[in-house]
Amino acid sequence: MKKKVAIIMGGYSSEYKISLKSGNVVYEYLDKDFLDAYRIHIFKDKWVYVAPDNTEHPVNKDDFSIVVNNEKIQFDCVFNAIHGSPGEDGLMQGYFELLGIPQTSCDYYQAALTFNKRDLLSVLKAYGIKSAESYYLNLGDVIDEDAIIDKVKLPCFVKANKAGSSFGISKVHKKEELYAAIENAYKEDDEIIIESFLNGIEVSVGVIKYKGETKVLPITEIVTENDFFDYEAKYEGKSTEITPARLNKTQEDNVIAMAKKAYEVLKMKGFSRSEFIFIGDEPYMLEMNTTPGLTTESILPQQAQQAGISLEELFKNAIEEVL
Repeated sequence: MKKKVAIIMGGYSSEYKISLKSGNVVYEYLDKDFLDAYRIHIFKDKWVYVAPDNTEHPVNKDDFSIVVNNEKIQFDCVFNAIHGSPGEDGLMQGYFELLGIPQTSCDYYQAALTFNKRDLLSVLKAYGIKSAESYYLNLGDVIDEDAIIDKVKLPCFVKANKAGSSFGISKVHKKEELYAAIENAYKEDDEIIIESFLNGIEVSVGVIKYKGETKVLPITEIVTENDFFDYEAKYEGKSTEITPARLNKTQEDNVIAMAKKAYEVLKMKGFSRSEFIFIGDEPYMLEMNTTPGLTTESILPQQAQQAGISLEELFKNAIEEVL
């Protein structure tokens, strides 16, 4: 009997369109001789199975089952392709844990922790993983511009604490720009992290569980035409992604060690993609994504292919790891 796999995609955040692309690529490349794949769209107003003819069938949230042609279908495994909430912040992970359904991403605690940039960097700091100087704001806090600038200096980055794909992020060069940047970040989240600008090589490092072992994929260097790696640079061709990255041996060894350490310290599973900036030979972590983009153009699939792992093998391995 072939295993039945639900590919969840969509989500509640600004990233839902990218998630739908990722989920459809997973659906396209999954080995249909090995399993039966079902596209499940998760939105605030509906959870539905989208059939090959694009008809929609509601998902029973009590047991995450569907009914097709009067037959009830229950899933052996869930492939998580939701970027942002509720797929990357622990909500779906906790739900599937309660239902006893294996799923391909990390567990609920790791998802919630990594989704919160402030908490993630605080935890990893104790393990010697460096990050930029930072200042925290919550919605309603007094905005003391002088105190912020005194701590993080200019230029600085203002980021929504719990958002991906560079939504709610601004680079601030002058004090007069700070308030508008904070307002922009609050559109995405009620928590903000303001970080000092690190001027160095930016890299993205994929780490996966592959054939039972932690595997660090070839490193990607990010060279953006814009002022930083924003949404336009990520998704609209305003950047160059160079894999493998142009690093010296010390830089390469250091960032591989840091990415692997972060993955193992946090007891991660499935895919992760961590972003670092080098100051000299030292990598400083920016964030970790636990459901990174999985389109053919996305960074982690590019890295896997550089490592000789096809998309078919990448996705099949993710399912085999949890079944």
